[in-house]
Amino acid sequence: MGFSEPRYVGHMAFRGLAEYADGQPFEPKVNYIYGRGVRAGFVPVSPTKVYWFICFNRQDSGSKITDPAVLKSEALDLVRGWPSDLLAVMRSTPEGAVVRTPLVDRWLWSGRAPSASRGGRVVLAGDAWHPMTPNLGQGACCALEDAVVLARRLAAAGATGRADGVEAAMRAYEAERWARVFPLTARAGLVGALVQWENPAVCAARDGVVIPRLVRLGPFLEHTNFECDLIEPAPQSP
Repeated sequence: MGFSEPRYVGHMAFRGLAEYADGQPFEPKVNYIYGRGVRAGFVPVSPTKVYWFICFNRQDSGSKITDPAVLKSEALDLVRGWPSDLLAVMRSTPEGAVVRTPLVDRWLWSGRAPSASRGGRVVLAGDAWHPMTPNLGQGACCALEDAVVLARRLAAAGATGRADGVEAAMRAYEAERWARVFPLTARAGLVGALVQWENPAVCAARDGVVIPRLVRLGPFLEHTNFECDLIEPAPQSP
């Protein structure tokens, strides 16, 4: 489709899913811990499972590690001496439930990015079109939004019966979604750069001023709002 490869943003992530057969002990909230060039967090996702992550700076993505024991050991080494709750969650994670991935994105600059569709036969959605870093937690959400918008555009095109309707619907989908995914991609990248600072003085300002005063829970999460209305099923043919 003519797109560039996603851009490595300079940091990587460990992710894992801890298991507590007798029930996990944490409150239903996200826990963040910030360091210098390293940050971590964990959040309960079910009565017995807790998701956790570590983001860390690295000049290049390095070679892929396939040994699950090595992955878990490296993750623990990054946060040695950090809060005990985080370490306990990580140690409660089966070795096969830990992954390490480079964080990448693709900024779809207006007038420079290729079209997301071709000839009314192929159209891109989700990470295939607009990969973004996980700093806003919106990558998979945007893929679901893409599906809703694309389905509605195609349904309307099918109702007209015009031969060029599908191609026009794909172009309309692209225009509608670009207005949302481009700002989110840029914002996610900028937030990632902000929280991955390494300079001690800058980190002190981040922790003491920027995060407490600028990252207010309500306004900061406004980007998660997407009104899809009620999705009606298509009428069945007799």
